[in-house]
Amino acid sequence: MKCQICDAPATFHLTDVVNKKRRELHLCERCARERNLIPEPPGPQIDLKALMGLLTNPFHAPPALAPEPAPEPVCAQCGMAVPEFKATGRLGCSHDYEALRPALEPLLERIHRAMTHAGKTPRAVRVSEWKRRLGAAVAAENYEEAARLRDLIRAHE
Repeated sequence: MKCQICDAPATFHLTDVVNKKRRELHLCERCARERNLIPEPPGPQIDLKALMGLLTNPFHAPPALAPEPAPEPVCAQCGMAVPEFKATGRLGCSHDYEALRPALEPLLERIHRAMTHAGKTPRAVRVSEWKRRLGAAVAAENYEEAARLRDLIRAHE
């Protein structure tokens, strides 16, 4: 629906019923503001607490303002910041791990329950470890363990 005055898209719709007669008015925001149908947006907010403190004790120094929090770290390479990472769940580049380390460490510790990545051992390393343990089991004449390790090695080779 278009504004009845300027043909811009109408966003303000006013319906008025007088003497059982219905009148409709469709206006854009600018035209509605020009006719004082929409209140002006609020101006700057007044700090009532500070104003009351000033009125009740005008010679008392206002309490010291809290120090501003330290700025969020931002990656110098890609510009990634912590709020952006929290919103997307993805890092922008490999340098983010160092740039955002203070924010990432608690998160990674909570996810991995450790600060170092354990990961998986490559199959070749596992098989060589099983072969070493197989030799030790044979030397100790623990043939049940040796048979289990032999079968495990065969299954993975």
